[in-house]
Amino acid sequence: MTTSIRTTCPYCGVGCGITATQDHGSIQFSGDKQHPANFGRLCSKGAAVGDTLSLENRLLYPQIQGRQVDWDQALAAVADGFQQVIAEYGPDAVAFYLSGQLLTEDYYVANKLMKGFIGSANVDTNSRLCMSSSVAGHKRAFGEDVVPGNYEDLEQADLIVLVGSNLAWCHPVLYQRIRAARESNPQLQVVVVDPRRTATCDLADMHLAIKPGSDTALFNGLLNYLHQHDQLDTSYIAAHTNGFDKALASAQSDIPPAARCGVASAVLEQFYAQFAKTEKTVTVYSQGVNQSSYGTDKVNAIINCHLATGRVGKLGSGPFSVTGQPNAMGGREVGGLANTLAAHRDFDAADIDSVGRFWQAERMASTPGLKAVDLFQAVGEGRIKALWIMATNPVVSLPDADSVRAALKRCPLVVVSEVNANTDTAAYADILLPALAWGEKDGTVTNSERRISRQRALLPLPGEARSDWWIVTQVAQRMGFEQAFPYESPDAVFREHAALSGFENDGARAFDISSLANLSPAEYDALEPLQWPVPANQPNGTTRLFGDGFYTTTDRRARFIAIDQRQPVNAPDAEFPLILNTGRIRDQWHTMTRTGKSARLSAHTPEPYAELHPVDAVGIDDGKLIKLKSRWGQVLLRARLNDGQQPGSVFVPMHWSQEYAATGCIDAVVNPVTDPFSGQPESKHTPVCIMPYRPVWYGFVLSREPLNLSNSTYRVSVRGDGYWRYELAGETQPADWGDWARSLSQVSGWQWLDYADHAAGRYRAAAIAQERLQLCAFIAPQPLLPPREWLGGLFGQATLEETERLALLAGRAATQNDAGPIVCSCFQVGLNTLTGAIREQGLVTTKALGETLRAGTNCGSCLPELRGLIAQCQPGQAA
Repeated sequence: MTTSIRTTCPYCGVGCGITATQDHGSIQFSGDKQHPANFGRLCSKGAAVGDTLSLENRLLYPQIQGRQVDWDQALAAVADGFQQVIAEYGPDAVAFYLSGQLLTEDYYVANKLMKGFIGSANVDTNSRLCMSSSVAGHKRAFGEDVVPGNYEDLEQADLIVLVGSNLAWCHPVLYQRIRAARESNPQLQVVVVDPRRTATCDLADMHLAIKPGSDTALFNGLLNYLHQHDQLDTSYIAAHTNGFDKALASAQSDIPPAARCGVASAVLEQFYAQFAKTEKTVTVYSQGVNQSSYGTDKVNAIINCHLATGRVGKLGSGPFSVTGQPNAMGGREVGGLANTLAAHRDFDAADIDSVGRFWQAERMASTPGLKAVDLFQAVGEGRIKALWIMATNPVVSLPDADSVRAALKRCPLVVVSEVNANTDTAAYADILLPALAWGEKDGTVTNSERRISRQRALLPLPGEARSDWWIVTQVAQRMGFEQAFPYESPDAVFREHAALSGFENDGARAFDISSLANLSPAEYDALEPLQWPVPANQPNGTTRLFGDGFYTTTDRRARFIAIDQRQPVNAPDAEFPLILNTGRIRDQWHTMTRTGKSARLSAHTPEPYAELHPVDAVGIDDGKLIKLKSRWGQVLLRARLNDGQQPGSVFVPMHWSQEYAATGCIDAVVNPVTDPFSGQPESKHTPVCIMPYRPVWYGFVLSREPLNLSNSTYRVSVRGDGYWRYELAGETQPADWGDWARSLSQVSGWQWLDYADHAAGRYRAAAIAQERLQLCAFIAPQPLLPPREWLGGLFGQATLEETERLALLAGRAATQNDAGPIVCSCFQVGLNTLTGAIREQGLVTTKALGETLRAGTNCGSCLPELRGLIAQCQPGQAA
């Protein structure tokens, strides 16, 4: 019997719909063609979601101090532990740290327990790290945290400005929607504002490679240009805004914006003129704006320009914050941030009283709590004695990550609700609680365009894992709050959440989904995606907000914010002369606890790297290892030279944890300075230095079974298709490489093939059993080692042919069947396959390449690379 379940992708804030089709025990995943976020499109991560559903490394049973216990013992230990701390030190000695990976129902119950019944607001979320500057900017300008527009505006615009957003890699489905819009509207212009040339620049008509941190100068300059050239909507400003004169005065400067931004005056003038004359303009911004010590000001500098031209909430125009997690917006709705209350309420007396009466709360928190960075500093200082972490990995993702590890070591009680048993954070837990993963849990999420969608369960519950809302509910009941936490299903939680949004809401708050407060369980289960507000008189939702010029401030006017010309808090100096910028890569997600399980997602970029401009790489060759260091920590990384990187800057991906890269956790290097308004950390501007790292040996090992390779200084583990790949380097050598290789496995009876050149420091070995390759190892004094792809492919063969045995120690295929490094993750198309087809068949367009090999025909994230290969193989022909 074939059944289909419609659910929502667990990755970025685009919120794509996924259809899971079950047929005789197997499940196939595809894009949901009916979902208005993606209309059937999926990125490489969404397309590979089925690869991540194994129970390998799953936490399946509660544990206390590493000992398996039943749920009653675990829940009682959490409740008793928190109550003891509260009794002795007060409610502010406890804290929760949550995640945009939680469902709205999970988020709601956790916030209600902490803020309404424990009586502290020390509950924050990893969304603090990605979009809290947008929250603060929205509230300052609009009176409420509201994204006015929707994805359709990208297709209706005549100008799209992408600021600090590598959309092609971080939000690929939106990138593809823009690319499709470009094909149907040749007038559409795309401007990319980013210090480095990213894959998104492949779509750009103009790339403004501004100096890191100069966004406010750019948009203050635009505001001043609009004034000087009479391009303001003066009637809109007069009727619907306050504060314009102060904002304009602050935007004026004796130093030209071109000088501040490091962009030619003529180029900047061209951008300003294009913005001024294009009524239908959308400015999309993401982490390059938010993750800054003055990210809130950057957000408001952008919004100021849209208010000045009346381009807010109208078809094809508006400022648009795109979020990083599937439920970052849902967390904002329920008060997931330490400085907000549920239903878009604040910590003023009226809101505290209103929420308290609705909840019938025993002890409402009366002041904002500690934001993420401050919260973990308080843990390290001993002010917080009990901490509950849910669905996130802060010892990898927070800045100054080593201090977070030290803080958790010191904390008397650490509770972790997790899916995986071996995350870097789980290692510090006193109590581990097994949570449900995507595909097992039921609830709702809200995407970047305010669209609420259902995540539906499609897999059986594994072991004793349970929903996060259930776990929190059970702890609350054991703490004596049974009447306030009676929930037996996620729909019951959702109904209360919806009812609170409409409680004493006379239209002063845009967030109102009270029309959904009376959904039956069946109606909740069948809920179709819709955009809030969904008040009682608009049961079908609302596509855009503020298009009428009326906002949710007390006087219904938007506020211009005066933006000073600010510089990053930590400037480069002689000791740390380069600027570190961290971010995402195409096929990995957060700290890889999910995507690290997928061989195809790990194939494109298997190791952490530091991307440098060649002028900064003195004495450093492409592919060599380097040490990257700041005042807070250091890492070992593979150097990647790229003239698209701005001189003086270094880009490093943020995904690798110690689970996958022993020395690659880049957030150990990132400085912990935060934005004074939002509390969001500065992840884009840490002063660093680089130096060559010269180990005695380099190597790699491929193995059918996972290995313990703790004796190497540099170690990266990568999942392959049927094997594990380990990239290694070390400062000391074993006495005998052959003994070392054989010690990697305790299995006897393998046939070993060896080659050793002691004088040159080279060693190669392969182990075969039952005609199948079990393990191979390659060691050399330099990183010039054989390609891994062909060797990895041998693990999938039932038997090794004689020619393959003979070629093993050479590390190269005897025949032309080496696909090369993966370029297209969706269809596993390698570099050699692509270049061969381009040259042999005379392919000169990505369309032709897609028709021949399927490459680039799914998520499209590899299209910029495909164009580059065509240009390389067929100069002047790429299209």
